[in-house]
Order: sequence, then structure tokens, then C-alpha cells
Amino acid sequence: MTGLTGTWALARLGLRRDRVLIPVCVVALVVLVAGSAKASIDVFAQSSIDAINATLSSPAIVAMYGPLANVENPDSLAIFKTYLLGGIGLALLVFAIVRRHTRTEEEAGRTELLGAGVVGRNAQLAAAVLLAVGVTVVTAVFSALGLVGSGLGARGSWAFAVGWIAIGLSFTAVTAVAAQLTTTSRGCSAWALGVMGLAYVLRAIGDTSTGGLSFLTWLSPFGWAEKVGPFGTDQFAVVLIPLVFTAVLLAIAGRLLARRDIGAGVLPARPGPASAPRALRSPLALAWRLQRGALLGWLIGYALLGLVLGVVATSVSSLGASESIQQMLQKLGGDASTLSDAFLATEVQFLAIGAAAYGISAALRLRSEETDLHLEQVLATPASRRSVLAGHSLIALAGSAGLMVLFGLTAAVSYGRQTGGVGAALGHLLPTALATIPAVWICVGLALAIFGSMPRIVYLAWALLAAFVVVGEFGSLLDLPDALIGVSPFQHGQVLPGGSLSGAPLLALTAIAALLVVIAGITFRRRDIA
Repeated sequence: MTGLTGTWALARLGLRRDRVLIPVCVVALVVLVAGSAKASIDVFAQSSIDAINATLSSPAIVAMYGPLANVENPDSLAIFKTYLLGGIGLALLVFAIVRRHTRTEEEAGRTELLGAGVVGRNAQLAAAVLLAVGVTVVTAVFSALGLVGSGLGARGSWAFAVGWIAIGLSFTAVTAVAAQLTTTSRGCSAWALGVMGLAYVLRAIGDTSTGGLSFLTWLSPFGWAEKVGPFGTDQFAVVLIPLVFTAVLLAIAGRLLARRDIGAGVLPARPGPASAPRALRSPLALAWRLQRGALLGWLIGYALLGLVLGVVATSVSSLGASESIQQMLQKLGGDASTLSDAFLATEVQFLAIGAAAYGISAALRLRSEETDLHLEQVLATPASRRSVLAGHSLIALAGSAGLMVLFGLTAAVSYGRQTGGVGAALGHLLPTALATIPAVWICVGLALAIFGSMPRIVYLAWALLAAFVVVGEFGSLLDLPDALIGVSPFQHGQVLPGGSLSGAPLLALTAIAALLVVIAGITFRRRDIA
């Protein structure tokens, strides 16, 4: 028996366990790319090349979507909005696959059980990597075929596939290493998602820098995909960089796996004190103790993003505000009278989606506590189900709202320092950030309601968030009916920078979120644990 014995069997087992997640995500990514290609061409068809170039080369747009490969090629416009954003979706998919079939299995004790049979030491890691690589290649190939079927050029379509393969392989390897570092799946998530966020920020800084920081793009897997240049330069040779990067990281992951104990991580877990302090002897205090690390990381990230985007917004206004540019920005997601306001409105919507993702993750921490049998131990004490649910719900709701408030404050400070008035900037930007909170709370409320009533399919909360993103961000491009676009809570109660809060839609969204939390409490009290 070798270290890879049983790899194919474990890969087939992983594919069977993910028989819903993988096909749904792959089809969604392929349909998104192919469906938005023709619609994107129609968006830009009525605009001049100069207007397109002025709009899409602005620091705001480049920071979000990357630079346009070739302004004179309609095919390049067709994939402009979906190339990097879809690549992020693919990176999240392979991250979820590798984490689930390595660190999560190990944390649950199933890896040790499998190891007692005819399974090699490296088989589980190899099977997870094999499954993620297969998903990456299949998604990229079918996306390329979808672009060709939509009428785009074959060479550029295959360059698109190569770029996505670069992203998928890179973050497969990153997650494989992260799974070796900590003892928990949440620690693995912190490392892998932290690297993913850093990679995106490095690419954004490199793309928007006119000085000596442009090299940062070459330090990011997203930058490598960008340098492939679909429908532009079509530099297929760039894929050699992520191939080497992936091979090196996988070798490191294998080495780390061989040097550590099963169930442990390279970074040792700190033992806790023998007895809890008085301040920790309540369900709310326990929920805070379990979630404070993740919340602190998110808060730091949103504070930094606010400082950066506030500065970037001031450079956008120098581009002018022609009618054609305004129309294109509105179709790309912004809707304001000035370029800087359109940019900030768009960024706030993306960050609201991120805050909802944090809220869902925090809300579903109860499910992981339940499946790990920790919840039963807590409920064996005088703690009630209502208090336990309330503790985690409060962290999820307050934390997600706090992210948007902190972003609004830091963005206003950096924006105000550039424009000459922090107080005026607060009144200009903070209402926009605050107006997104009820929509974020609806996503959190849905996650709690699903946990309370249908705990076996809590992944539905993530599927709903993905659906909201697709219909909200790409609904106009895909020419979806207004009624369908309106399903997304992020489409209601929006406040443009400089506008005032509108009470009715925000109160309605808040009431719906409150109703969902009440439903979660009622259903959680009535169902069996685990």
C-alpha cells in the first residue's frame, strides 16, 4: 500500500457527496458567462469607443473588474464583467470542495476512521485536489464552449478558459496548504479566504497604480488570469506561472501532511483555561467567544476597504461626466449623477453582499456546533434553546450591520480628507451604507429560518445569496423581468450617495427580517437537535 492508495475511491465518494453542489455551481457559472456575453455587447453597442475606453479605464471600474483587454474588440466587452467576478466564484467553489474533503472530514473524525482501512496517508488530500481540479477544468471548458456558441471568437474563448483554470488551480493549492495549518475548518477558511482577499486587493492596487506598484498584479492569481488577456493579447504562456505555483504549494501541502498528526494542524491549538471566567458563563458570551476572531478579521478588512475606496472615488470624478459614460455606468451597476457617486453606490452594493455572506456564516455557526455535538452539551446546562439562538443571531445581525457602518465611516473619512470636509462626507456616504443593512439582515434571517426548520439543507442560504447576486448584478444585462430582479432584497431601499434615507422600504425589509428571526426561534424550539 502506498500513500495514494484509495485516492480514486475517495474522489468518487466526494463526487457523490457533492452531486448537488458541484453540478448546480458549474451550470450557474457557465450560464452566467454565456448568457451575459451577448447582453454585454448590446449594452456597449450604442456607445463610442472613446466613451467606452474612458469609462472602463477609470480606476474605479478597473479596481473592480480589471482592465479591458481590447476596447476595439466587442468580444472583450462581452466578458468584461464576468471574467474576474466569475473567477472569484470558481475560486470559492474549489475552496469549498478542498476544505470539505480535507480539514472538515478530519475535524469530524472521519479521516481517522478511513485511515484504519486500505487508505493511504495522502489519499484524502489527493482526492480533494483531484476533484477540485476536475471541476475547474470542466467549468472552464464548458464556459469556453458557451462563449463560442454565443458567437465569440474561439481563440479568445479558450484564453478565457485558461484564465479560469489559472484561478481554480491556484486556489485549490492555497486551500490544500491552509487545510494543513490549523485544526479547524474555520481556521482553514480564515487562511484560504484571507489569501483570496489579499490576492484580489493586490491585483486591484497593481491595476490602478501608475507608479512602481503595478508589479503587484503579477503577485496575484487573479492578476495571472488577467494577464492571459482573453480577446486581447491571448497570452496562453502565462498559465505556466499558476502551474508552477500550484505544483509548489501542493508539494508543500503534502510535506506538511506527512509531518503532522491526524486531527492536528501545523500551527498548534492553544489549550484553554481549566474553568471559564464569569463573563463567559452565558450563551451570548459563548457565541461572542466563538465568533469574535472571524468578526475582527472582517472588520479590519472592511475598514481597510473603506479607506482605499474613499481615496479611489475622488479620482473618478476627474474623468468628467458625459451622458454616454453615465449611461454605461448605470448599466454596469451604478446609478447616480456623478461618476464618483456611481462608483461608490456600486461598491457599497458589492460590500453589502459581502456583509450578508459574513452574516450567513455567523448564523450557521450554530449548525456546525450542532453537528459537532457541542450544542447538546450547552443545552444540557440551564441554557435554553431561545437564549442560544438569540446569542448567535445577535452576533450575526449586529456584526453584519457593523461591517457596513464601519465601511461607511472609514470611506467617509478618506473621501472627506481628499475633498476637504469629513463631516460633509459622512452625510454624503453614511446613509448609503446604512440603507443596505435591512437587505443584509434578510439574508441573515433566511439563514436562521432555514437552520431552525430545515437544518439538513442550510446550504440553501448560500444558494439564495448567490441567486440574489445573479439577478441583482446581472439581471439588467440578462434582460430579466423587473419582477424577478425585485426578488433580490438588495434592489430595494437603496440610497444614492448624498441622498436621504427612505423609511417605508427600509422598514418593510426590517420587518421581514424580524419575521424570519421569529420563525427561526419557533421552528428551532420544536425540532430535534442533530
